[in-house]
Amino acid sequence: MAERKNLYQLIGANKTKTFVFIVGFSLLLGLVGYGLGWYFRWGAGAYVLFGLFIVGYNLVLYYNSDKLALAVNGARPADPAEFYQLHNVVEEVAIAAGVPKPKVHVIDTDAPNAFATGRNPSHASIAVTRGLLQLMNREELQGVVAHELSHIRNYDILLMTIVAIIGGLLVLFRDVFLRWGLFGGGGRRRRGSSGGGQLGLILVIVAIVFAIISPLLVALIRAAISRQREYLADASGALIVRSPYGLSSALRKLGAYDGRLRTASAATAHMYIANPFGKDHGRSANPFASHPPIEERVRRLEQLQLPEGSS
Repeated sequence: MAERKNLYQLIGANKTKTFVFIVGFSLLLGLVGYGLGWYFRWGAGAYVLFGLFIVGYNLVLYYNSDKLALAVNGARPADPAEFYQLHNVVEEVAIAAGVPKPKVHVIDTDAPNAFATGRNPSHASIAVTRGLLQLMNREELQGVVAHELSHIRNYDILLMTIVAIIGGLLVLFRDVFLRWGLFGGGGRRRRGSSGGGQLGLILVIVAIVFAIISPLLVALIRAAISRQREYLADASGALIVRSPYGLSSALRKLGAYDGRLRTASAATAHMYIANPFGKDHGRSANPFASHPPIEERVRRLEQLQLPEGSS
């Protein structure tokens, strides 16, 4: 018989794995930045200006990401009279989670799915499709809403924004080196001093290798963090409603659906509770997949052990 795990144990393990990913990602970024600084003889001022530009650019996107996400996915405000049960479920789950009730939106499509967006619990929205409302019973809908509210409560939007900033910097550093270093003949290589010739050659070789693998590396790490956040949201959602079975049943139904969500795109696929293109229906995870396999998520949920005192 498979070992049952306490919800807090799984949540803690997922947080630890995510922390390790972020630290590793940041160290890699620091090494790349140091290498560029050595090659181009950058001063501290160049680092500061470069960093401020990237952070400022991403902060603008971050503060408007919820509006963009809702617009590109075709979400509209859910009328409280027409979608009374949905509003009621969102409100009761928000109370259980200890967060303000998010704005509620509906996507007019038969494909069952849902996502949450917002920079913090006070500025958050949740969107569900008509197909999901038609497919799920109340307990399953509670599980889905609890999963999405967990993303909000755990500040997953902030986390993924940080990951996107770091990943963007890695790719940008690579492009700077290729354009102005290798092909522009800049920095130390231009000076051609005999003392730094061997080290410069090594850096050039490393830069070429990094230029090839950096986009793949960014995609791999971003996908790995995204998958860990899905596991974390599953466990946190089960804790909020004091039962893993509503969410596990909802995931089984989502896994049985073969259609695609036409309003979704590759840029927004990671936001949904299930991959909108059906790429999480297999038994094993693709290293670049933003979602873990649904079967594995269900298995983990059904192995969870609720803390004592939970109903």
